[in-house]
Amino acid sequence: MSLLATLKEFGTEFFITSEDGDSVRIYPRRVWTEIEKRLVALGSHNRHRQKLLTRAKYFGQTVVMDDQGRVLIPAVLRETARMKGEVDVLDYENYLEVWNHFRLMNNLKRQPVTTQDENALNRLAS
Repeated sequence: MSLLATLKEFGTEFFITSEDGDSVRIYPRRVWTEIEKRLVALGSHNRHRQKLLTRAKYFGQTVVMDDQGRVLIPAVLRETARMKGEVDVLDYENYLEVWNHFRLMNNLKRQPVTTQDENALNRLAS
């Protein structure tokens, strides 16, 4: 079963956005609505909330899955995230993240998993 088909269990409406324009996040609309409610509850004076909402609204758009199980990434996000050529799709519990392949590989090389990262994860698992 395709990743989008799995998310389709949440419905056919999705909110597509990004935190930084480097990659694309595809949330079922229902999931995004809950995230937005929690952010709004933080209050308008919370600068972190405002930063995230501004980016989400700039890059974001609600879309409907077509009959073939596809969604259209908004034009501004296709451009900034360089959604041409080969892409990689990472599936998380409640959303998909789509990357330009070369951008993801460069990002992984620039931010390798360190011993400090491994130690922090081991402490959490204990």
